[in-house]
Amino acid sequence: MSDADLFATLTETHRRLVRRELSPVELVRAQLERIDARNPALHAYLVVLAESALEEARAAEKELAAGRVRGPLHGVPIGVKDLCDVAGVVTTSASKVLDPVPAARDSGVVRKLRAAGAVIVGKLHQTEFALSGYHPSLPVPVNPWDPTRFAGVSSSGSGVAAAAGLAFATIGTDTGGSIRFPAAACGVVGLKPTRGRVSRAGAFPLGGSLDHIGPLARSVADVAAVLDAIAGPDPDDPTALDAPSPDCVAALGEGARGVRIGVDLAYATDGAQPEVAEAFRRDVRRLEAAGATIVPIRVPPVEPVIAAWHVLCAAEVVVHHRGLFPERAGFYGPTFRSFLEYGTRLSGAEVAAAWLARELWNGQLAAALAPVALLACPSMPALPLPQSLFPPDAPFTPAVSPMMRFTGPYDFSGSPTLSLPSGFTDGGLPLSLQLVGKALGEATLCRVGHAFEAADPSPRRRPPHA
Repeated sequence: MSDADLFATLTETHRRLVRRELSPVELVRAQLERIDARNPALHAYLVVLAESALEEARAAEKELAAGRVRGPLHGVPIGVKDLCDVAGVVTTSASKVLDPVPAARDSGVVRKLRAAGAVIVGKLHQTEFALSGYHPSLPVPVNPWDPTRFAGVSSSGSGVAAAAGLAFATIGTDTGGSIRFPAAACGVVGLKPTRGRVSRAGAFPLGGSLDHIGPLARSVADVAAVLDAIAGPDPDDPTALDAPSPDCVAALGEGARGVRIGVDLAYATDGAQPEVAEAFRRDVRRLEAAGATIVPIRVPPVEPVIAAWHVLCAAEVVVHHRGLFPERAGFYGPTFRSFLEYGTRLSGAEVAAAWLARELWNGQLAAALAPVALLACPSMPALPLPQSLFPPDAPFTPAVSPMMRFTGPYDFSGSPTLSLPSGFTDGGLPLSLQLVGKALGEATLCRVGHAFEAADPSPRRRPPHA
């Protein structure tokens, strides 16, 4: 295998596996070799599961040879964020707080991946407990487009691995933007599903009422295939939705023609960096050229939502860390410890006000989106930020709030969202478009995203530092 084979899409690679042009064992061995060569510089993985991955690859090879094809993930290497339990492996959440006891069973999302025949090659790096700061004892994931820029905060290892050819797809989580930030910063596709589409059982929570689990990969077809595999009810998670499969893959060929897409130009461009605002205007023209109908709408003000996000998330963090904080306060990194301290100072009235702000905004958003199928906006208001703005010894600060303008509100609403690469700056940094859907509307997101992707005639780029 050539190194270029590891930058193919998941769907292309699976077709080769089914045609037996490629062996799962050969593929996984090559993937592990690339991880071994590049992870010391990129820090995408915290744990590499070489032995078990090769065992899974051998099992997949036997099944595929016998004509038993479980689906488009069968035999394909996938990495999962380190807050998701993998049986027999210690879950650390990139912290030094948790006891180093191997997980007794797989998390819900890992069980679904295994049922689909995916090969779990390792556990991916993240910020400590999925907030905004890394534990000072751990190296920081490196953005393969520009090592001086951040790789997207919480699910950064997931974004780096997908962009740098260290996995064909990855699993991330999103509480305030942590699937979409790394997707945008690393130039890949990220799909945050409707809240509850994917089981959160066995995944250490950040903010339980805000957390989502979803895929990152190098194409819309790839995230569609992963979501179809991991979505669905789970008896271990009462909040998981008992809903039919999203059938995202089946929708890919339907195109964008006739889909009504809402655009609030002031919301999308006010306060955005000029290159981001100009890219968004260009993206809207591309959506229109693909056949979508652009409809002017007004997005309700998001500032109250961002303020309420910090209150609600911090209060929920305190609940999730009972028995750990303050008992093990000294083991936390400064950023997460200060967020816990902030959460303990909140009053019941402040938390109630945040919940009311959430309810009000969700109703306003539903009214705003009533005449359209989707909303279009940037994924981030700025280009990928300098990593120097996130020092490991920094206490929590709401300073990152302006970056959540296009992400945090849709964690509050639980809306499915798709972050898509939309070109590059003159300096070679990725640009990104976000599409926001209605509850259980992932198939529409994927069909429009696929059409948007297909309308870009430029060849796929490989990150220069991958």
